[in-house]
Amino acid sequence: MSTPEVRALKPTEIIMALSQISGWGLSGDGDNIAIEKTFEFAEHTHALLFVNSVGWLSEKLNHHPELVLTYKRCVVRWSTHDVRGLSRLDFEAATQTDALLAAKA
Repeated sequence: MSTPEVRALKPTEIIMALSQISGWGLSGDGDNIAIEKTFEFAEHTHALLFVNSVGWLSEKLNHHPELVLTYKRCVVRWSTHDVRGLSRLDFEAATQTDALLAAKA
């Protein structure tokens, strides 16, 4: 797998990339812009397993999200602090985050 180019995406590139990933939306603005998705689970233990899987993924990508875990829910936010915006790496990470659940389905 090649590493996606790490540069800030232009607004039109963000809209195009966002249209390719289901359920993800923009969060924040300016330097704090991110893509975000909320994942719902049947049990708290499932949410914990998901968080651990995202942790493993983030280490593999060397790209780390903001995670908010509640009882049966996890919010995942990807952004690229180095470019103060969104990069292709955020959208690749989002796609791989979705794949974590698709593999278990």
